[in-house]
Amino acid sequence: MVATVTEVYLNPHQARRRAPTQYEDLLGDSIERAYGSGITELAALVAHLNRTGPGCPYNNGVWTEENYQQEIARLAA
Repeated sequence: MVATVTEVYLNPHQARRRAPTQYEDLLGDSIERAYGSGITELAALVAHLNRTGPGCPYNNGVWTEENYQQEIARLAA
């Protein structure tokens, strides 16, 4: 007898422990818009976030390459 898988699927939220906050949704949307407009370099992404928001939750709302990487690492933990 051969076992078969009836349906293969991807659940994009399978690692999610909770619903995203409003800030996380806004940050994700802004990053998606940046990539959609052709931005692929970190410096340009940080400049985009400083122009369009949301602001950095620390550093008086100003994104830097360093605090962007720290924030993404924090959110991914």
